[in-house]
Amino acid sequence: MTHNFDTLPDDDVLSQSRFHFLLVAFHAPAGWPMWWVVLAGGGVAAAVAAVWWLPARDTTLALAVAGVLLAFFVADAALLRQLPRRRISFGPWQGQIAALALPRAGVALVLGLVGLGLGWTAALLLVVAAQFVGTATLYRAALVEPRRLALSRLVVTTDRLPPGAPPIRILHIGDIHLERLGIREARLLEVADEAQPDLILLTGDYVNLSNNIDPETHQAVRRLLGQLHARYGVFAVLGTPPVDLPAVMPQVFAGLPARLLRDEAVVVTLSRGRQLTLLGLDCHHYIPGDTATLDRVLAGAADAGPRVLLYHSPELMPAAVERGIDLYLCGHTHGGQVRLPLIGPLLTASQLGRRYVMGHYQEGRTHLYVTRGIGFEGLAAPRVRLLCPPEVTLVEVSSEAVSRGQNPGRVQVY
Repeated sequence: MTHNFDTLPDDDVLSQSRFHFLLVAFHAPAGWPMWWVVLAGGGVAAAVAAVWWLPARDTTLALAVAGVLLAFFVADAALLRQLPRRRISFGPWQGQIAALALPRAGVALVLGLVGLGLGWTAALLLVVAAQFVGTATLYRAALVEPRRLALSRLVVTTDRLPPGAPPIRILHIGDIHLERLGIREARLLEVADEAQPDLILLTGDYVNLSNNIDPETHQAVRRLLGQLHARYGVFAVLGTPPVDLPAVMPQVFAGLPARLLRDEAVVVTLSRGRQLTLLGLDCHHYIPGDTATLDRVLAGAADAGPRVLLYHSPELMPAAVERGIDLYLCGHTHGGQVRLPLIGPLLTASQLGRRYVMGHYQEGRTHLYVTRGIGFEGLAAPRVRLLCPPEVTLVEVSSEAVSRGQNPGRVQVY
C-alpha cells in the first residue's frame, strides 16, 4: 500500500466527496489475488448473460454474450499490462480493469433492449461492434494520447509592465501525478529546456494519488523537479490535499531549487525594470476559506507589477476577477481527461463544475489558464486521456500585443 489519507486537514473538501469515495472503493481490486479478479469478471459477465436470457430464453445466446464480454475483459487486461512496459503508467492493472468492466457491461445491458425489437442476433452483433469500438478507444486513450505531451503558448497583456519591456516568459506546469519517471517526464524536461522560460511555475499534484506516501515516488519527484531551471527561479504551490499530503510534500521540496509558496506573496524582480508579484496559496477546495486566505495574502503583498495567482484549482476565479488579479494559473480538472465529441468532459472534479475546464479564459483584467496537466489521478481513475492530450504552457506576459502573428489570448500548440 502506497497511499494514505490519515494526515489530511479537517477542512479538505475533496477527500470528503462522493467522487473521492468512489476512487477509493473501486481501487479495491488492485489488492486482490488473480483468481478473485477472474471470478469477479466471470460474475459480471454471467450477470449480464442472465439478464439477456430472461426475455430471450436462449441459453446459447446468453453464453455468447458472456463469452464476448469475457474476451474483451481479457483484451483490456492485456492492453493495460503494457502501460508499465511502455513507461506510460505504472499502477496495478487490476484496479483499472474494474473501472472498465462496468461500462462494458452497461453497454451490453442497454443493447439487450434492442433484441426485443430487432431480434437477438442483431442485438448480439451490436454488442460485439460496441465492444470493438471500446477497445479501439481504449487503445488510443491509454497507449497513444498520453504520450503526446505538447507545448501550448498563450500571450496576455497587462498595463502593469513598463511600456516596451520584453515579455515575461512563464512556463506553467501542473498535475504531473508522477508514479515513476516515464516517457512524459522525459518529454517534460525536453520541453522545459527548449522553452527557455524566465520563470517556471508549478501548480500542484506532483504525485499519483496511489503513490502519495511512496518514498520511491517522492525521490522521483525530487529528481524531476531538481532538473527544472529558469533564469529567475522555479516556484510552486501544493495541489489537492489527498494527493499532495500537506504533512509530507513540504519535506519532498526541502533543499530543492524550487521554492514552495504556502499562503504567501513574493516579488520577483527581472531585468529592464520588470517585476511581478506571485501569490501562492494552499488549495483546500473550500471556496469561502481559500478566498479569505487570498485576501490575507493580498493584504500583505507589495504593489509590484502584475499579480500572478498560483492556486491548484480554478475555483477562485470569481474572487480573482473581483480582486483584479492579472494572471491566474491552475490545473486540477485535467481538462476533463476524457472528453467526448459534442459532450465535452465527463468529469472535472471542480466545485464550479464545467465553468472553467481547460485553456484560456478572460474576465475583466484577469486571465485564467487551466492546464490539462500531464499525468493521471490515480487509484481507480482510469490511466487514459481521450481528446485531451497532456500539456505544459508557455505564457508570455507582455506590456503590449506581441508581433509575429500572435494575438493576445490566442492559444497555440506546438
